[in-house]
Amino acid sequence: MEEYRLELKNVSKSFGEVQALKDINLQLGQNEIVGLLGDNGAGKSTLIKIITGYYQPTSGEIYFNGQKVENLTVPKARELGVETVYQERALAELQTLWRNIFLGRELCNSLGFLDIQRMRDETHRLMTQSMGFTSHAVSPDSRVGKYSGGEKQGVAIVRALFFEAEIIVLDEPTMGLSLKETAKLVNFVKGIKQAGKSAIFIDHNIFHVYNVADRVVVIDRGKVAGEFFTKSIGVDELMEKMVRVAETGSLD
Repeated sequence: MEEYRLELKNVSKSFGEVQALKDINLQLGQNEIVGLLGDNGAGKSTLIKIITGYYQPTSGEIYFNGQKVENLTVPKARELGVETVYQERALAELQTLWRNIFLGRELCNSLGFLDIQRMRDETHRLMTQSMGFTSHAVSPDSRVGKYSGGEKQGVAIVRALFFEAEIIVLDEPTMGLSLKETAKLVNFVKGIKQAGKSAIFIDHNIFHVYNVADRVVVIDRGKVAGEFFTKSIGVDELMEKMVRVAETGSLD
């Protein structure tokens, strides 16, 4: 079987006497989008913080591209190609588009000075080629605050792709977006696959995830309650299973 980009084996996490995660087995394939669904308190945030190196698991193993990684930290996760796009977007709205793309990781020329023209050119290329922005709708010098919510998420995704992210974690990216902006965001997420990368798409809304994910993993009360390929299950049936999990904690 093709090597996974990310694999968690029997990962558990406890906070004192509270067990947030128990024996989580999760795989993320090459060029795959996995939807992570679950109610508040199901353990999604804890799981993502383990993947991004913010938390250390109490037990279990983590593998990147088939290699076991010990003591994963945030810097190490980033070196391994993990980038997170948060629902808050973490963008400087009064700054230009190119400044946001390269914020904190600016490109310099051979003399050590900021290479502004290269950053502007790269920004335009990324937005038009990678994310499908039309040329008249994007300018490297436009302020990010003028863009809609879905477009701002697209900017954050582009930033992750440019810095060679292999795994992009989308943390509730549709929060606060209109239906139109959510549809636009879903198209941006599809661009992640077109770029040959992988993503974990976390959301409460099954419809948002179903339309873009190859596979859906349902988390409930700290455990994997179910796993489904979207091509093999209809959205109505998946919703019924989600309701059953919420009520009973099991698909049985």
